[in-house]
Amino acid sequence: MTNQRRPLGPLDSLEQTLGCRHSNPNICRNNATPNKCAFVRDDGLCLIPPQSWKRIFQELGGRLD
Repeated sequence: MTNQRRPLGPLDSLEQTLGCRHSNPNICRNNATPNKCAFVRDDGLCLIPPQSWKRIFQELGGRLD
């Protein structure tokens, strides 16, 4: 799951995303980082979203509480 602008899900927040939200996961410096990258975590969570994520999160209707 790598669509950067797919609708927000219950596990998406400013600090984490379900699946990868990077525009090009192949060049992400955190790709395959143990315990951080969605591609190598059993739960599929990315714990280091891209720098653009805050803006995209807001555009998708996320709240910055």
